[in-house]
Amino acid sequence: MSRRQLPPQIEKITLKSGAIRYQVTAEAGINPTTGKRRQTKKRYRTEAEARDALADTSMAVRRGTYVPNSTLTVEQACEDWLAGKRVRGTTASNYRNALQPVRDRYGFEPVQKLSKRHLDDLVSDLLAGTAKKADGKNRRPWKPETANATLDRFETVLDSLIAEGKLVRNVAALVDRVPTGPKKKHVTYSEAEVRKVLAVAANDRNRHAWHLALSGLRRGEIGGLRWSDVDLDAGLLTIANNRVSVNGKAEEYDPKSDDSSRTLPLTRTLITELRAARKRQASEKLALGEAYGPGTHVVVNEAGVSYHPDTLTGYWDKITKTAEVRRIRLHDARHTCGTLMHLQGVPIAVISEWLGHADSAFTMRTYVHSQNDALVSAAGTLEALVAKRDKNGSAPTRSKRKKNRKAAG
Repeated sequence: MSRRQLPPQIEKITLKSGAIRYQVTAEAGINPTTGKRRQTKKRYRTEAEARDALADTSMAVRRGTYVPNSTLTVEQACEDWLAGKRVRGTTASNYRNALQPVRDRYGFEPVQKLSKRHLDDLVSDLLAGTAKKADGKNRRPWKPETANATLDRFETVLDSLIAEGKLVRNVAALVDRVPTGPKKKHVTYSEAEVRKVLAVAANDRNRHAWHLALSGLRRGEIGGLRWSDVDLDAGLLTIANNRVSVNGKAEEYDPKSDDSSRTLPLTRTLITELRAARKRQASEKLALGEAYGPGTHVVVNEAGVSYHPDTLTGYWDKITKTAEVRRIRLHDARHTCGTLMHLQGVPIAVISEWLGHADSAFTMRTYVHSQNDALVSAAGTLEALVAKRDKNGSAPTRSKRKKNRKAAG
């Protein structure tokens, strides 16, 4: 049987060692950057391997799925992806922080050479606290949820490269996510605890901030609230600004979402507290004169300067500690508002509007929680129903049925 002739794209090469190699030179379509034809060259040990590679390459080129070799690094791929994200500062910061461990370890690696094992090893080190930062120091051990977020974000980066024709497969999608424990339940205050907190807050200069927190405002909404967004005469408050921490710096943006922008009616207590705060700030401005700050925001320090969001958290911790109640996050004051409204019979749809959610189901699932007092009350109600049935509607015992037959003659 005669030997098949090699196609023109395959060249038989004899190395200096005498070993035989088969070099494939294949057309690889048009370079989208230069507009010129491009070729790919690669050597194989056997003729069969070379023929298979030529067939695969030709088919991929015809289908438009061919991915040429590239020196694009993990660092550049991540940076390019971040540069294309038109998101607000907090989200951009979260994206960057999630990708940082991958960039620190594999930044100089060609992204096409990254394997599943690379990412598996990184996740293991993140969980163990042995992953190195750019300065060479170990990171603190990460929680499963945080490590999974890094995998998810990097998977998105690789997906974009596949869409651009720069990558064949997504190795991040092959990595098993770390199992997580039961989702931690939000902790909320009871009515009695709310009263204790507000009793202590009555002597605090920023007490109006804690009233706003327990009225369901987010930390950023409290810090970003401006006097121009408050109409005390009409009894209305408009959420139109959000003050958040981005890489340690306070920045202001529009509300978190369209549904977060909302106008709420003020309670009589809130009106009283806000009037007192404005009067107090007017006195401080008079005392400081030109040294007084902008004073445009509702919650400011004695010099009229808005607080850093983390400062508000610190003050909240001090208030709750002084009140001798359970230590809960400032954001959990918002959960407390939704939960207490629910326990008082306010419809979920109304609570959702109040808190600035688009989805009532999300409000019910995330922000509304049962409390011990409510559970005890529910048990009492159930007991009353059962006891009433046993007294009035339970089935007669055998002895009672026998006695009833005798009485009937």
